[in-house]
Amino acid sequence: MTSLTVSGRVAQVLSSYLSDVFGVMGNGNVYFLDAAEKEGLRFTAVRHEGGAIAAADAYYRASGRLAAGTTTYGPGYTNALTALAEAVKAQIPTVLVTGDAPSNGLRPWDVDQAAIAAGLGAATFTVTREAAGSITQEALEYALARRTAVVIAIPYDLAAVGAAEEELPAPRAAAVADVVDGGLGRAAELLAVAKRPLILAGRGAHLAGAGPELRELADRLGALTAGTALALSLLQGEGYLGVAGGFGTDTAAGPMREADVVLVAGASLSPFTMRFGHLIGPDATVIQIDAGMEPTNPRVDLFVSADAKTAAGRLLRLLDIALSGAEASKAWRAEAVKRLAEGPCHHPGAAETPDGRLDPRALATALDAVLPERRTVVQDGGHFLGWAPMYWRIPRPQDLVMVGTAFQSIGLGLASAVGAARAVDDGNTLVLAAGDGGFLMGLSDLESLVGAASSAVVVIYNDAAYGAEIHQYGSQGLTEKPMLIPEVDFSGIARAIGAESAIIRTLADLSALQDWIDAGARGTFVADCRITSSVRAPWLSEWMKAKETAAKEAVAS
Repeated sequence: MTSLTVSGRVAQVLSSYLSDVFGVMGNGNVYFLDAAEKEGLRFTAVRHEGGAIAAADAYYRASGRLAAGTTTYGPGYTNALTALAEAVKAQIPTVLVTGDAPSNGLRPWDVDQAAIAAGLGAATFTVTREAAGSITQEALEYALARRTAVVIAIPYDLAAVGAAEEELPAPRAAAVADVVDGGLGRAAELLAVAKRPLILAGRGAHLAGAGPELRELADRLGALTAGTALALSLLQGEGYLGVAGGFGTDTAAGPMREADVVLVAGASLSPFTMRFGHLIGPDATVIQIDAGMEPTNPRVDLFVSADAKTAAGRLLRLLDIALSGAEASKAWRAEAVKRLAEGPCHHPGAAETPDGRLDPRALATALDAVLPERRTVVQDGGHFLGWAPMYWRIPRPQDLVMVGTAFQSIGLGLASAVGAARAVDDGNTLVLAAGDGGFLMGLSDLESLVGAASSAVVVIYNDAAYGAEIHQYGSQGLTEKPMLIPEVDFSGIARAIGAESAIIRTLADLSALQDWIDAGARGTFVADCRITSSVRAPWLSEWMKAKETAAKEAVAS
């Protein structure tokens, strides 16, 4: 017999890569959780299995450090699938450690978990008695190298048996591509003569740590800069236009469309970022630098497969020569900055609404003034999802954790807040923004958040409806009955679970939140904000218009 079981070997290898595990205990993972505790891994219990992987996902987004979720086999595993799909689609390195059928075959109640994972795009690594450690390490290296979610499956009959001794290599550091050229020479030539250059950074640039190089590159070129919602404030400085896409202002969108050369670093150029084809002018040259192997949008003219930080550094060296377009571009930058200062910002919202409820825009503005400066914002999916990136100050890219957008889901916010709460530094307040529909889906993990967070504010945009559907389909005359939610007293529920709370019907009611913050902002405060459903988010209007145009073009063709 060896000193470690198969579960123990899995936990031992995990402890070399991560410190936190989130999940729900069951028959299939009870031995793993016992071993994880012995290895010194911090376990945070969630109350729904979907919360296990959602919390691990958000932990990585907020900290850049790997975490694991864990569930039992069967229904525990299938409960986690939506969060697993979101992690895959969002390219988040995440690990789901789960029980599985015995190694000698499926039982009557088992399902083919590996086949299910494959359907979501997640690879499954099933450990054996002989190679539990090496298979676990392979899974972890795969997740980190490919920026994806993986499943580590422990067959039920092997969980408590002795594991073979193994000699494992030390964990590998993340490799950074050494760019020889790969098109960077041509990119430098195009940037050197640009008269209206724009640098657009995405989450890939943030993860690569490319902010300093890209900001220096922008200053040398006299370029304007912008970021996707997931790289908010990465390139903040002179010439920063803010968010590119539906969350940005029309004033900032003007100079972006005027750019003659656009350098895109670590951004996928999704339809939302591209404003459905209207972000970049038709005559602009688009250069994309991405860790992938091919361009992610047909609008790209020159693609460079490279690490954003390494590539930006090489571009700086290549641009040591005279920049023939620099003077013109610096004048354009100065003009754009002036236009940005004089142009309108986001709509401030109305003091009164047709139904007497709060205008979410006015509420978002007021909340930004009240919430602590040091904040990490977790944003669930839903109609309201633009109010935080549009109206709130987000200190750093990692301080905005937008979940659900990759898989178009709602309901992952509460569990994600648990993971982010474990990742944030002391003195940082975790702020969750959620809609009433998504909040009800994840309600079981409000108790998890209360237990995990040292300082958290939950903002519920409560319009007693599924707001996105009201605007998309109710506006077309479809019945709104399935889109409505009986108004829930989330404040009362929160108090029963141990949080402080208040119903916010007017902006003056935010004084209760202010008092809690002034008293030290310890624990969890739930703000049940009663908002109107009469205000449609501009990004949703843009999306609806794009869908309508596409439908007309399809009929015409």
